[in-house]
Amino acid sequence: MKFIQEFKEFAVKGNMIDMAIGIIIGTAFNNVVQTLVKKVLLPPLSFMTSGVNYADRKIILRAANSNLTGDQATELAIGYGELIEVSVDFLIIGFTVFLVVKLMNRLRKKAENPTDKTEVTPKDIELLYDLKALMQEQNELLKNKA
Repeated sequence: MKFIQEFKEFAVKGNMIDMAIGIIIGTAFNNVVQTLVKKVLLPPLSFMTSGVNYADRKIILRAANSNLTGDQATELAIGYGELIEVSVDFLIIGFTVFLVVKLMNRLRKKAENPTDKTEVTPKDIELLYDLKALMQEQNELLKNKA
């Protein structure tokens, strides 16, 4: 019963829900990026390179042989075209994550600045700022007495 109670506390906390939402959005975003690369970016590139389809680009190490059976009958190749597609996917996703993190850091800095009245500062940050100001004031008074 304790295990179930601990799991309920874990599941109800915002972290698990935030993580689940992030995974769902990340999966949907991945599909968008794959479609963007395969259907929007690579076709014009293929057109500019005389119809080269990058997904089919490969270095054939051993051609397929219909006279043989099993593993020897199949083609053995290095598929570098798919690597190009996946690399473009990675660059787009990496750049997008960089922009999102940069935006979130800017918003966090703005929210944690107690002197900025345009953003609502969390109470704990505001109290810490007030405490810091009081300690600085007290230190100045002690320096002036000495």
